[in-house]
Amino acid sequence: MSLSQVLTAEQMRAAEQALFDEGISVSDLMETAAGGAAEWIRRVAAGRPVTVLCGPGNNGGDGYVIARRLRDAGNSVTVIAPLAPATDAAKEAKRRWGGAVVTSGATGGDVVVDCLFGSGLARPLIPEHALLLRDLAARHRYRVAVDVPSGIASDSGAVLNEKLPAYDVTLALGAWKFAHWSLPGRALMGQMRLVPIGIAGVDGAAQVVSRPKLFVPPADSHKYRRGLLGIVGGAMPGASLLAAAAAQGAGAGYVKLLASQADPRTPPDVVTDSAPLDEALSDPRMATALVGPGLGRDASALAKLSEALAHAKTLVLDADALVLLAPAMLARDLPILATPHDGELEALCRAFGVIAEGRRARAVALARVSGMVVLAKGPDSVIAAPDGRLALGIPAPSWLSVAGTGDVLAGIAASRMATGSDPFSAACEALWLHGDAARRAGPAFTPSQLAERVSEALAACL
Repeated sequence: MSLSQVLTAEQMRAAEQALFDEGISVSDLMETAAGGAAEWIRRVAAGRPVTVLCGPGNNGGDGYVIARRLRDAGNSVTVIAPLAPATDAAKEAKRRWGGAVVTSGATGGDVVVDCLFGSGLARPLIPEHALLLRDLAARHRYRVAVDVPSGIASDSGAVLNEKLPAYDVTLALGAWKFAHWSLPGRALMGQMRLVPIGIAGVDGAAQVVSRPKLFVPPADSHKYRRGLLGIVGGAMPGASLLAAAAAQGAGAGYVKLLASQADPRTPPDVVTDSAPLDEALSDPRMATALVGPGLGRDASALAKLSEALAHAKTLVLDADALVLLAPAMLARDLPILATPHDGELEALCRAFGVIAEGRRARAVALARVSGMVVLAKGPDSVIAAPDGRLALGIPAPSWLSVAGTGDVLAGIAASRMATGSDPFSAACEALWLHGDAARRAGPAFTPSQLAERVSEALAACL
């Protein structure tokens, strides 16, 4: 069982069917899932009255099981069901509940549980149901959604109705869904908890980026064995310096700035290599190069990008390099990680003929067409590999929305690649370290302050 996999509604149905094929009944699986959810709700309710809103499908069946379990635990429970159960399992769950069920009502109280519709919903709630949901949410102090909040599309996180309530807790059943990690729906879910139900690992499933397990360098390590990273300088050296500072805290043993002359702000622990770029990149000890932060977009910048594509062993492309990149430039079989924000992602999609909507779909299509690993960064970052692997970033502090933090992320990713991580793994490691450094930096930090926290985030992964 994988606790980090993210499933589409179709994948979830197939995973549940595999359990049914093994002899588990729908009702038994419902008891497992809803029973686990009921235990979470019992704890947060702490003896207070609970209102459970049930729909006609198996999500509503979960609601009837939750109601019964809470009643048995001593809670006062009210069940509201605007529609009668429509599945055999939901009908059986209602029978086992055996208590009163009202179709509407102005009940208020402490805790409301949304079991109206779950991960199978892909259309807006009808006005009557949306109004009932909003009214009940407004009348209760604490709100819990079971699986996926009603009115949010499971596979995209799209908000299908206006003025949906915000929840305090969302309890995902069996596996995470894309909505749990995708805006705008994620913003309404509050704290999220996963209730395991025995779902096996699904081939090809997306994964949530989790804390990486990193390692202390071996006792016989030296700076080149830990990884030499070259950061190509350009028109705006400050961005390269930010990337270098972050890279030094992310594991690489040696970070060089590859520039024709040293910037006076360069700290003493960063070496500037003024050799011709092709010569510097051809150093057999050079593990990875980073091109893009502060590069510029003129002919000189394009020439530097071309040199890097021709001579680097592995490459991270960010910022201006992504705007200059053209498909014909990817002639070598070269491991590349691209780290675009939405504007750069859109430019790349135009250049590579990708037609897709949304950050995730664009990243997946671009990775497949270009052969690059794509870390599409934003408030809900995604990482896509050419072979179809997909990882979703966990929420990071919104204080990251400040100029220069993308340079820090690129420096971390390049450093991880210099240590030997492949582009996909380096992207996952970098995204985690970047977010954790932000959490440690506190509010209203500068990119330099963020870079200073990277080594602390790394230490937490050892």
